[in-house]
Amino acid sequence: MTGGNGFIGGAVASVLVAAGHTVRGLVRDKAKAEAVAAHGIEPVVGTLGEPALLQAEARAADAVVNAASSDHRGAVEALIAGLAGSGKPLIHSSGSSIVADLAMGEPSDRIFDEVTPLAPLPDKAARVAIDRLVLGAAGAGIRSAVLCNTMIYGHALGPPAQSVQIPALVRQAKASGVVRYIGRGLNRWSNVHIGDVATLYLLALSKAPAGTFMYVESGEASLGEIAAAIATRLGLGAPQSWNAEAAIAAWGRATATFSLGSNSRVRGEAAAALGWAPARRSVTEWIADEL
Repeated sequence: MTGGNGFIGGAVASVLVAAGHTVRGLVRDKAKAEAVAAHGIEPVVGTLGEPALLQAEARAADAVVNAASSDHRGAVEALIAGLAGSGKPLIHSSGSSIVADLAMGEPSDRIFDEVTPLAPLPDKAARVAIDRLVLGAAGAGIRSAVLCNTMIYGHALGPPAQSVQIPALVRQAKASGVVRYIGRGLNRWSNVHIGDVATLYLLALSKAPAGTFMYVESGEASLGEIAAAIATRLGLGAPQSWNAEAAIAAWGRATATFSLGSNSRVRGEAAAALGWAPARRSVTEWIADEL
């Protein structure tokens, strides 16, 4: 497991450990090693930039989950090299910003499923190429699959970690006293609870056919709706709009444009075909009850 101390990797590893599996988790330093060990994960200290280590760990494992980065091609190439011809599973984590637009708060009617052709924006072309590399590894004797996660919400199930989007909105709101959305806040993202994400990874490890690509989602909401739910939960006033320039100045271009200002609407048919039945369906209910 790469990313053993991350939000996705830590959750998946913890569920695997609870199910009786032995999990070795790649971490970058001693402090992170101690954090994952406390959750029953055997730490492997190293980085994604060490191909020999990654190949050796992949060869020794019964299965590999790459949850550290969606964008590190060298690590993926090393894992594929270590697993080639083995028939073992390789689960790679991608993200649905591969279908994101430049809406900056405006709505879109575009909805993608697993068979919708992709024409990613230049910023996301390299990630799509890595996804395709993983899927192509099915031809090298690897039971490879790509799980393309949407906006993930929920509290960490493993070592302390956070997702990207909602925590960014919350941090900004606590610092300023105002919850912000971009433009009109009508842009929509599909979303999924971290507990349901971890359940799907386990299903994919045992059942996903080689070369499977699946979107991981169980609902959707606009960023304006999410901002309003956060404002209510934190006891703040009504959320307010930011223009693109202010949002980029506060959150950075990548987060503002692709994580908080875009539309990323998908439907996951492949996960349902595995028998996945997510328990959570509403991000705004989670915010109201558990944030």
